Amino acid sequence: MKRKREKQVKKDGMLLINELFESRLTVLIWVSIVYVSAVMMQFIRDPQILTSAVFTGVFTVHVLLHWNFYRVPNRHFWLHFAVQGILIYLCAILMPRGYQAVLIGLLPVLVAQSLAFSYRIRNVVIVSVISLVIFFDAALTLSDTEEVLFILPFFGLMLIVVVAYALLFFQQVEERLRIQTFLRDLSEAHTKVEELTLANERQRMARDLHDTLAQGVAGLIMQLEAADAHLSQGRIEKAQEITRMSMTQARRTLAEARLAIDNLRLKSAPELDFKEAVQVELQHFQDATGIEAVTRLNLTRRLSRMIMEHSLHMVKECLTNIARHARAGKVWVELSDADGRLFMEIRDNGVGFSTNTIGREPGHYGLLGLQERVRLIGGTMTVDSSPAGTRITIEAEVTGGE
Repeated sequence: MKRKREKQVKKDGMLLINELFESRLTVLIWVSIVYVSAVMMQFIRDPQILTSAVFTGVFTVHVLLHWNFYRVPNRHFWLHFAVQGILIYLCAILMPRGYQAVLIGLLPVLVAQSLAFSYRIRNVVIVSVISLVIFFDAALTLSDTEEVLFILPFFGLMLIVVVAYALLFFQQVEERLRIQTFLRDLSEAHTKVEELTLANERQRMARDLHDTLAQGVAGLIMQLEAADAHLSQGRIEKAQEITRMSMTQARRTLAEARLAIDNLRLKSAPELDFKEAVQVELQHFQDATGIEAVTRLNLTRRLSRMIMEHSLHMVKECLTNIARHARAGKVWVELSDADGRLFMEIRDNGVGFSTNTIGREPGHYGLLGLQERVRLIGGTMTVDSSPAGTRITIEAEVTGGE
């Protein structure tokens, strides 16, 4: 259970990374525009090759840190943003003619990035205040107050837009993760309900076996005791009559017991071997119908009880349909598993049927029941039929035995 929980947490983490990857691509495009704008503004007014090269290096480090920000542990929150703030400040100082693009383009993104770490208002407010300090310090260092007041509204507008986008994006990510968790819990609950249903079915069939076999044998004992009493008194004809009644009762009890055992047999042993169960079912099929059955079983792992029971019922249903309707001379049954998937194929060389009539003919609900079982194990089924025969293919995810 612990390993399963850790696996699910890892899966949720990968989903979060995939979602964040989309946002990082958007930010990468944005910072590329910021870089080009800053370099162009600097080169138009005062081209400086060496300074621009240093700016490019510092800017690249900033982008790399931003690209891998999801790898930074929460305990390094302030260290990460302190380094990012220093890098942005250096980028602005290195581009005295293009600092406006650097400050307006990168500081709002830094504030938005803080939302990815946590939704703590205190942290976001502190990062925002630090960003404002960096903005005013760099801007006043490189220009006068009038120019700072001119670009301040643009900075404020960009900050509002970027933070609003980040809030909306991460709320959507959180909602998706919540929905994924809800669906997973719902699926687990559904599986438990199915297992409880199977347990109730086994109990019901056990009661049926008791009511048929135990009660039938008890009735036979009473009849045989009565026949013995008549024999001891010399009433031969009466004893023979009771014996004949007992024979009829025994046949009826045996038929009922066989029916109950056939229904219960596959569910009585939790360690039942799936291959053996399929082979036994095919042997019964051949003995009853005379149709040749070719099997190919390549199963490498033990199935869960629910998968095994439904799969055996599906094999039995397919064979029953072949015996009743296909007029086939040969049947092929193939079962295998690979990459966590169970593959089942049952085909015959019978007369086939129209797949368009599935579920539409009154009294013919075998394939509908088959489809229902496939749905219960989360699988898929395809049916191909022609005058040359019918092929039913079933694929489902394998779950570990319990």
